[in-house]
Amino acid sequence: MSDDSAADVAAAARRARFGKLPERIRLEDMTEERQASPNGGLAASYDPEGAWQYFSCLALDLGL
Repeated sequence: MSDDSAADVAAAARRARFGKLPERIRLEDMTEERQASPNGGLAASYDPEGAWQYFSCLALDLGL
């Protein structure tokens, strides 16, 4: 009988300390849908003549 009362006391102490688990969050509440821009935005455009401005090359930096 002492094991049951000890378990009840421990369960009551856990409940008093932690309360209950938080409510579950639905997947629909965690995701957001947005319409994509039709042209892909400015970042999606590629300019081959100006690409050298955005990338670094160690050989060019060293003058090799």
